[in-house]
Amino acid sequence: MLSASDRSYSRRDSVALAACVAIAIIFLMLSDPAGQAVSGALRRSVLSPLVWLQSQAELGRTSRSRFRAVAAERDSAALIAQTVPVLRAENARLRDLLSLSHRMQTQFTAAEVLHQSSASDERMLLINAGTRQGISAFEPVVSPEGLIGVVAGVTPSTATVMTWAHPDFRVSAYAAGGRVVGMVAPSSSGSASEASLEFRAASYRDTLPSGTLILSSGLGGVYPKGIPVGTVTGVAREQAGWERIYSLRPAANPSAAAHLMVLSASTDSTIAAAFPSDSILAAVAADSIRAAHAQDSLLRVRIADSVRGWLRDSMSAASRVPRPVPTDSAAAQ
Repeated sequence: MLSASDRSYSRRDSVALAACVAIAIIFLMLSDPAGQAVSGALRRSVLSPLVWLQSQAELGRTSRSRFRAVAAERDSAALIAQTVPVLRAENARLRDLLSLSHRMQTQFTAAEVLHQSSASDERMLLINAGTRQGISAFEPVVSPEGLIGVVAGVTPSTATVMTWAHPDFRVSAYAAGGRVVGMVAPSSSGSASEASLEFRAASYRDTLPSGTLILSSGLGGVYPKGIPVGTVTGVAREQAGWERIYSLRPAANPSAAAHLMVLSASTDSTIAAAFPSDSILAAVAADSIRAAHAQDSLLRVRIADSVRGWLRDSMSAASRVPRPVPTDSAAAQ
């Protein structure tokens, strides 16, 4: 049975409920202007704390959504900023490759590297062109910088390239100017991650200063003449009275190659004019500065003669190379 206090609370609840129902009925019966005036007065007085809490909750929800949007934009900008250098480098290499294709007087096939070599796997590359694209074994592979290697195996849709870092790689070469001839092979010292080249069988009486460019000579029936192979960095070892073996800095890096060109030219032609001579001029300028500091006039004369001879040979060879004659189908197009 309810006590007196419980009955008083029950009466108060009933009275409050009846009052609320009466107020609701009165508001429903009021006209729109009067109802809006009363509701505005209530919001400004009795309900003002609740209205303030509602506005703060709305601001918090809006701030959180804006923060999430800003964070997403920041992450997108950071991702784009990380990819910009890679895209710029790739675009630069593609522009260099396109420029080389315009200068090339011989037939070639452009290909993309499917397997990027790591620091310990620089010896073989896989490209996305094969016999369907007209590629066959023992065709030279170049990049805008110089010689990459040679095609070792072919399938209908892919080909395997043996790079200059492979122990079996060999290319007959000569120094810019034609004074010294020899054979380029991978260095027998050092690990695969530090692969370099050697210019072997060079005459002992002829010396090559650091910075001398080494190019393929066209002998051997594989590589055409004039492909940059490397730059002399010093004497690796020598046999007194017989030969000097020079260490070379390779012209092209197989691990950084993404797009290549497979040449199908005959080996009796020269493509020296297709490769820019900026590296030659830079090496000659560096050697001239060193020679001037050392007051070695004989060395300066040898460098100048070497450069003039190389440029003369390249220009005369390029003028003798016949341009490809367009076929009937190409002329019709």
